[in-house]
Amino acid sequence: MTGTIQHREDFLANIAQQLGRSPITTLPRPTWQYQPQNRTLKDATRDELLEIFTKQCANIHTNIVISNCAKLSQDLQSVVDHYGGQSVITSKDERFQDYGLSKLMTEKWPQANIQYYEWNSQQPEENIQQAEKANIGLTISEMTLAESGTAILFSSKDQGRSISFLPKKSIILIPKSTIVPRMTQAAQWIREKIKNGEKIPSCINFITGPSNSADIEMILIVGVHGPVQATYLVIEDR
Repeated sequence: MTGTIQHREDFLANIAQQLGRSPITTLPRPTWQYQPQNRTLKDATRDELLEIFTKQCANIHTNIVISNCAKLSQDLQSVVDHYGGQSVITSKDERFQDYGLSKLMTEKWPQANIQYYEWNSQQPEENIQQAEKANIGLTISEMTLAESGTAILFSSKDQGRSISFLPKKSIILIPKSTIVPRMTQAAQWIREKIKNGEKIPSCINFITGPSNSADIEMILIVGVHGPVQATYLVIEDR
């Protein structure tokens, strides 16, 4: 639904009159002389960004595994086993099939008594219940920020935010091609989508490792809510 603004012109005209000038309805976008946000890590290669990302993961208490398509299924299974298996909830995402993970999820996990649940837009209440009791939430990053070690997830009817918030542990697949220097590129990317008229999710999650807080005496506590452990599984490009 598109909202409407009532009496905007009259309101602005009244303010302008009190200020003794004509109403100003448009402002040119300023061109700043210095724009360090665009220069930071501008010339870094994909491998250099991955190295920066890997180092940052140590600072945010996040495990990182470097994999590729050939051994992705094996590496994912190792991480799931490390987290105790039990149950996994995933988004409904065709990329899991593209990466050759369908057989692992739908056949091998049930055979190993690992409960597998895929987000179902037709069962909203069941989705929440499954996320609450799941041991592991599995998602795929849309864009990844090397500087902060942040994965970006777009919420949608096929991927509720509960997948990355309610399970005890979180595994996020990171396609290497999604790694960019910093928040600057993410903001520019999202802005371009808006300018092009693309539909933007109502919730965009910037996830930087497991949950943590330093509210009390600036002492960092990791695992205070949401996932208490997190692993980034980086996938080398095909």
